[in-house]
Amino acid sequence: MNDYRLSDLLDLTILQKMADAHYRAAGMPSGIIDAIDGSILVGSGWQDICVKFHRADPVSLQRCQESDNYIKDRLVQGEACHYKCKNGLWDIGVPIVVGGRHLATMFLGQFFYEGETPDRQFFIQLAHEFGFDVEDYLAALDRVPVFSREKVDYILEYNKALVDFITDLADHALLKIKAEEEIKRQAEFLQGLIDAMPYPVYYKDLQGRYISCNRTFEQFFGISRERLAGKTVHEVAPKERADEYRRADEELFTHPGMQIYEECIQSLGGGQHNVIFHKATFTGRDGALAGLVGAVVDITERKRVERALEESEAKTRSILDNIGIGVALISPEMEILELNHQMREWFPGIDPGQHPICYRAFNDPPREVMCDYCPTYKTLQDGQVHKATTLTPQADGPRNYRIVSSPILNASGEVTAAIEIVEDITETLSLESQLQQAQKLESVGRLAGGVAHDFNNMLGVILGQTELAMGEVDPAQSLFATLLEIRKAAERSADLTRQLLAFARKQTVVPRVLDLNEILEGMLRMLRRLIGEDIDLVWVPGKNLWSIKVDPSQIDQILANLCVNARDAIAGLGKVTIETENTTFDEAYCADHPGFIPGDFVMLAVSDDGHGMDKDTLDKIFEPFFTTKEIGRGTGLGLATVYGTVKQNSGFINVYSEPGHGTTFKIYLPRHAVISEQMSKETPAAPVARGHETILLVEDEPAILNMTRQMLERFGYRVLSASTPGEAIRMAREHAGEIHLLISDVVMPEMNGRELAKNLISLYPGLKRLFMSGYTANVIAHHGVLDEGIHFIQKPFSIQALAVKVREALDSEQ
Repeated sequence: MNDYRLSDLLDLTILQKMADAHYRAAGMPSGIIDAIDGSILVGSGWQDICVKFHRADPVSLQRCQESDNYIKDRLVQGEACHYKCKNGLWDIGVPIVVGGRHLATMFLGQFFYEGETPDRQFFIQLAHEFGFDVEDYLAALDRVPVFSREKVDYILEYNKALVDFITDLADHALLKIKAEEEIKRQAEFLQGLIDAMPYPVYYKDLQGRYISCNRTFEQFFGISRERLAGKTVHEVAPKERADEYRRADEELFTHPGMQIYEECIQSLGGGQHNVIFHKATFTGRDGALAGLVGAVVDITERKRVERALEESEAKTRSILDNIGIGVALISPEMEILELNHQMREWFPGIDPGQHPICYRAFNDPPREVMCDYCPTYKTLQDGQVHKATTLTPQADGPRNYRIVSSPILNASGEVTAAIEIVEDITETLSLESQLQQAQKLESVGRLAGGVAHDFNNMLGVILGQTELAMGEVDPAQSLFATLLEIRKAAERSADLTRQLLAFARKQTVVPRVLDLNEILEGMLRMLRRLIGEDIDLVWVPGKNLWSIKVDPSQIDQILANLCVNARDAIAGLGKVTIETENTTFDEAYCADHPGFIPGDFVMLAVSDDGHGMDKDTLDKIFEPFFTTKEIGRGTGLGLATVYGTVKQNSGFINVYSEPGHGTTFKIYLPRHAVISEQMSKETPAAPVARGHETILLVEDEPAILNMTRQMLERFGYRVLSASTPGEAIRMAREHAGEIHLLISDVVMPEMNGRELAKNLISLYPGLKRLFMSGYTANVIAHHGVLDEGIHFIQKPFSIQALAVKVREALDSEQ
């Protein structure tokens, strides 16, 4: 403190009493004047000449102050300064110096020395100069005390001692004030430091009363330190916890030291907080126990992070335990650190602390020696990813495992561990084998489809020309019978090509929304005749069957093939059962059942109690031309046709069979999504009618072009025939009359049939269209021919079928 004054250090009342006692004892006026602003701190025995006159008048007061300053400027600590003021009176000044600073001056004054007669004329002149009443002024002059120099010296010695005493008192007071200020400064610094702490801090005395707290405590608990001071825990804490807190404090006071414990408390905002209490005792200056200091560390966020970490670790562990592959963590010393559930399940007895999986699990007998082909050993050596595949003996047979080892590197790029991932690829290899088989079937199917297409064209010519020839021959002639046999042979050949196309999933179909039960019920009589009287046909229809979208003829084909095979598998009496039902497969089920597809399906099952099949036979039953029947009893295309038809309709087949226990074929056809679509039924063919319209016929195969033209002309139509789309467009432009119908092959050089139709419609807006093809359904669908409302005829076709389709197209509102 640099601006302190004497009045800040001492009680002026006591000094005033001392001055009064001094005046009564010595008769010498005295006073203490502030050295900073000249104010009178203490005064006793002051004479009227000064109080009522000199210091009462502003002008004369200035002379008094000049005297004071004169003395003050010449004061030396421990010495007195004598001075006769300008108003003619003697003053003596003794400095009061505290802490090296001149704080005040003790004045003795307003007296005359003996032998020194006051110059009355001088004082009369002063009275006139300042306007004093002369008589009163001179009366005051006469009351001014007169002292001998010896007495003044005695009084001065006493006052010097008194000044020393006052100085000592002030020094002690100053030291005390400075000490208190330092304590206050340190307390403020400590409080500021504690206030800056991010967690609540508080103090308590030995009676458990709060002394103070920091700002964070105020904010956290919503109570100011002023309100907190003096309160006990029972006044601020919840009742149900107050006794517990008080017992903890008493325990700490009984056994001084530190307490640390965790609690769940409620903050000002009402939220629950996980906190850790840190409490410790402290001592006073005398070393005695004085109280305790406590800190409340909010660990709510840390707890949240810990829980999140635990949940993350649990989730990671759950993922690792359920991903279906084995995972192990391997140390640089080739010891197992961690294993997931799958690894433990595959290789029981393999535990952390042992050598890597490959030594014990993948070898029979287990190895304890390092092997050069171990991928984990290589990874730990060079820090690279290594792989290996092994066949391992197991109990559910040998299993194939793929091992992939990856390094774990630290910040310096050093290998600290390896992750060993083990995957059971037994099923994968099996599926790859099945894929190769399917690819083989697909290759054979493409070959069959190509052969069937070209064969279809030839059969179309044979069938058409035979029918034309039959129209020219009398049925009574033997040549007619010969032509009839040729037609029958051609039709049977066409059926064979359709089977090949069905196997290749390339036959042209016209799917419709069907009720499978309704279709099957219409086939039961035919199927019973097909399998014979010795075999009982059982029909078990499912209830509320979902709709499917498929060509009805394909259902006929599937049932006929399966029932014939079932009949041939039964020796003597037996039973064939046909069942339907709705079924749904989810992702999890399909993951465990290769070949199954997730979704809603309508199942068609055909079971027999025949001789059944072994595994080798089951693996080949869908191969084209594979048969177990005697030569001449089967082509080997029946089940291949079923397989192709089902796959074409986005379904799948599952077969259950054991030797001596019969066979069950389960066919799953996808549920049709649009249940509101009106189901279509086969309608009887319209009676063949003749026509007179003009038809533009476009076909790039000359033999089929010529044959089809003859068929159309036989029914009365006028035919414009063209072998290319370009020729057809030219003929249409040059034709003078109307063209009523375009009959076009789908796939031709230059442009396809649909593109040709678009070109011709600009010339003949009302042109009707009929498309024909022996090509695959996939190709036809790609060209948009099988869209709703499009008329189509499959090659090869009979003259009657062509006549019906032409009439349908011409009579439609296309």
